[in-house]
Amino acid sequence: MTPTRNFCDLTGRVALVTGGSRGIGRAICIKLAANGARVAVHYHRRADEAEDVCAAIAAIGGKAIALSAALGTEAACQSLVRATAAELGPVYILVNNAGVFTGAPIDQLDAALWEETLAVNLSAPFHCARACVPAMRAKGWGRIISLSSQAAFTGSSEHAHYAATKAGLAGLSFSLARELGPDGITVNLVSPGRVETEMLADLLKKRREEWLALTPLGRLGKPDEVAAAVAFLASDEAAYITGANLHVNGGLVMG
Repeated sequence: MTPTRNFCDLTGRVALVTGGSRGIGRAICIKLAANGARVAVHYHRRADEAEDVCAAIAAIGGKAIALSAALGTEAACQSLVRATAAELGPVYILVNNAGVFTGAPIDQLDAALWEETLAVNLSAPFHCARACVPAMRAKGWGRIISLSSQAAFTGSSEHAHYAATKAGLAGLSFSLARELGPDGITVNLVSPGRVETEMLADLLKKRREEWLALTPLGRLGKPDEVAAAVAFLASDEAAYITGANLHVNGGLVMG
């Protein structure tokens, strides 16, 4: 009798999660590790929090390493992928989660802030994907999952730079899905709505009730709920899903 395989089993896979030290990224790292993946926890400045994620993964019997990189350049992205491969093995699951989230009205949104947001939120996913594709092609299996946002579909006042980059991830992902499908590589988006994380803490103080009223399920999301969607798309259960956008937003955006 053939042993039953666990649902969303990622045993033997290596995952790189950018922005993995806190919030949704932390939950994704732990979820992928719980399903058997070896995980590279990328961080920029939060070394202690990244090491805490690794400790949490070790506590459940998983393996993880913390790697630092400032994702504003192609060289940094390539170095991050190489470091992951050297420590854990080739990256077969890439989760583009790192993001810059700042607010500025259009007349105060200067070129420097625009370029920084573009570099981290959109160019880094491109550079990381480009660095991971050769190993995925050689294996004939790969998963590229990028975290977009409901803002990409609704717009967001005083966050034009953020929304534009998150919308850009859709064009990037759908194009790569067409290009890489013949190589056994799937490329998908997960678009969270309002999730209770540190990133939204200040806005939640002012807009919690407004946002709850707009959400059919009447509550904020949890990082673990986003992580579950990512783990599913990373697994063999999602082998026939590519070029998809999975909304995890309590009904805030539909379709």
